[in-house]
Amino acid sequence: MLWLEQGLSENTRMSYRCDLLRLAEWLMGRGRTLVDASREDLFSFLAVRMQKGAKGASSARMLSTLRKFYRYLLREGVVQEDPTLRIEHPKVGRLLPGAISEMEVEQLLAEPDASQPIEARDKVMLEVLYASGLRVSELVSLRLYQVNLRQGVLRVVGKGGKERLTPLGEQAVEQLEAYIKGVRPQLLAGREDGVLFPSMRGSEMTRQTFWHRIKLYASRSGISKNITPHTLRHAFATHLLNHGADLRVVQLLLGHSDLSTTQIYTHVAKARLQQLHSRHHPRS
Repeated sequence: MLWLEQGLSENTRMSYRCDLLRLAEWLMGRGRTLVDASREDLFSFLAVRMQKGAKGASSARMLSTLRKFYRYLLREGVVQEDPTLRIEHPKVGRLLPGAISEMEVEQLLAEPDASQPIEARDKVMLEVLYASGLRVSELVSLRLYQVNLRQGVLRVVGKGGKERLTPLGEQAVEQLEAYIKGVRPQLLAGREDGVLFPSMRGSEMTRQTFWHRIKLYASRSGISKNITPHTLRHAFATHLLNHGADLRVVQLLLGHSDLSTTQIYTHVAKARLQQLHSRHHPRS
């Protein structure tokens, strides 16, 4: 149902599956199953998770999974009532994206050694990630046919199978063009695969692999902050806003379906707005 009716990605479905398996294992220890679980069972399960250190955001996501699951069972007539009713979402403070400066981004992008094919590939991946604000899953799954160098855009398949066109900057286009002509064929070594950024085996790279690669370059460049692929997505959004981009434009570029999701980035523009106000308002 999640795939057919809602078009959710494999990663999202895997996340739901893991949540339900955790609950099923816990219920088994109490002689219960997912189908006959009561509100008290679910409440106790969530309470135990919190006692063991689960954060509010993790518990809120778990409850969201359970609600979706039990509403499906109710719709299908498997259960007579939804046990998640009257279980309130834990209060979750809005986490602000980790800050990374434009200078630190430049440090990171300059770190890979372009004379080595693997690092040359990583250098282009970092450039594309910062230029486009892609999710890491969108980046590693890119195919060659999704690239239009003439127009300087990527055709990205995001969450829920939704497509969007994402522009690339001049530097990203130049590096991508050189990479496709030179480095990519070396990595494929004669193998036929449409993946844009192949692994050493010539197949699609995993998200975890790229996570480790970006950690390596952050460490080598001397950046002490916790840098992940999502950090560059944050940087893409915050730096655009700092340079005057409209919030709705950033929303479209990030592939957010709801503007409220994008509004978390507006904190970074606060200082800039104060400067504009003091510079241009007649009574400042």
